Amino acid sequence: METTDRATEGDPLKTEDGTGTGPTATELNKSCKELHFSKLTHWRTAVFFLSLFLCLTIVFAFSFIIPCPVRAQYYITWNRTFSEAAAYDFLAIHHASEDKVMDVLFVLKSGADSQNRSCTDAGLPTPCAFVVAVDGTKGEPVWESPLHPEFHWAQCGLGEDEGRTWDCLLFHADNFTALDKYTGRVTWTQPKPNDLHTSPPVLSVPDLDKDEVNDVALVASDGTQTQLVLLSGKTGVQIGSTVVLDNTETFSHLFHCTGKMSCYVLLQKDTGLYGKALLRIAAKAQKGIEGGLKVDKHWEKNAINDSVPIYESDAIRQVLKTDKTDDSSNLLVVTGTEVVLVDGKKLKVLWRFNTSVVLSEPAFAHYNKDEVLDVVVEEGIGNNEKRIIILDGKTGGVLWAVELLASPNSPRPASIHTTNSYSIFIFWGAMNSSLSINDRRCYLLHPLYYNVLLESEIVMDHIIAFKATLMERGRHAAYIILTGPESEGAEGTVVLIKQKLKQHVPDSKVLRIGTGGGSETNEDIKEAFNRLRFSD
Repeated sequence: METTDRATEGDPLKTEDGTGTGPTATELNKSCKELHFSKLTHWRTAVFFLSLFLCLTIVFAFSFIIPCPVRAQYYITWNRTFSEAAAYDFLAIHHASEDKVMDVLFVLKSGADSQNRSCTDAGLPTPCAFVVAVDGTKGEPVWESPLHPEFHWAQCGLGEDEGRTWDCLLFHADNFTALDKYTGRVTWTQPKPNDLHTSPPVLSVPDLDKDEVNDVALVASDGTQTQLVLLSGKTGVQIGSTVVLDNTETFSHLFHCTGKMSCYVLLQKDTGLYGKALLRIAAKAQKGIEGGLKVDKHWEKNAINDSVPIYESDAIRQVLKTDKTDDSSNLLVVTGTEVVLVDGKKLKVLWRFNTSVVLSEPAFAHYNKDEVLDVVVEEGIGNNEKRIIILDGKTGGVLWAVELLASPNSPRPASIHTTNSYSIFIFWGAMNSSLSINDRRCYLLHPLYYNVLLESEIVMDHIIAFKATLMERGRHAAYIILTGPESEGAEGTVVLIKQKLKQHVPDSKVLRIGTGGGSETNEDIKEAFNRLRFSD
């Protein structure tokens, strides 16, 4: 067989001399890898620039297109003056505008034109009552709602319950009027039922008429008997008939629940504190609407004629809830000789503290960090003097006390909670060592510096109402003060004042009380107050 070494079509890579000129297997693999890497490099570059483009787009959107939330700018202090006006002991701190700063609601009686609206324009006699909402940032008016005089009482914060489109209920000129706190518009107005002269607080009760809006109950006592009326939360129309709760006069009332739908109306009588089941009250008002309500079996064991004794005493002066946001909280009972804490569910006395005359409504705050609200009591000790006492919420023992002159027209003690789990305490009076009884001052107590008080002169005019509050969530602690004529309802100059709490710290006087304590200088004490951060 003839063979040849010459290149042929079947062996095109061979040369004339028989040696190969094509790439080796290694070279072929290397060429493929380079080609694949080149393609990957292009894809990676494209992905990188696409990611960069998306990131820049997002940054641009958040920086220029989507507006960042603007924090409300507020004045450290502001005041609103109303001439030839009368004011009342009513201040409510709520949101009445869309910013995040709390606003102030109060009631005036005035005949002056206001926001181009007058009493005459509203078809009312002059002077008439105005519910006024003032912006918390700068003191500017948000809205004013004219109402028929005479003004009796008002209560706000009722819109937090399910379904209500209104927030404030006012009793004026024998009418009940429900207002929207954001607009000042009247949601409904109803005449008072059966000529009953009711008194606050308004009791917020479950939805009894099944219109998906929680209802309200009003209590009236005329010296001979105590009655209750149920009103629709949606329309203000009376639900059923008026119910007689007791054939004696009562001095105050509260709404209290021991469990879900197991609720009672508490009545303070001259013989003690008693509870009436809402289930029975509703059934008497209108048969059938009590469905879903319950009674507490533990409470009912001691019931006498459908009345549950909670604390019996012939000298009860006040009854308070330790937590106003909790319907089943413990009850603080103030009598002529003692302060008593009662378990809100088991009706057991948790502790008692012997005292003399309690001058004002006790306040609740945190002196220590045990997460239990402590009690601030203002006790009269004679000779125009008083003692401020902080009682341990767990045991009733004295945590702190100081004696002051009982200056006239002094607001009751108040407090503001801090992020450090304790509160800053605020009270009024005059230190016996350097001032007279008419030299009213405001004092701040920091629990970590228990032997020191900050003394400041905030306002010397007659105070009608006072509140210490947070104007923003978790910040901006401030005083809201309403001043005016000494007689409630008398005409004169009325001034609404907002002052930041820390505003007075630099000019305050540092007072050393008691013994012990650290070696901090006055500037150290003031700096501790300035560093405070507040909490809801």
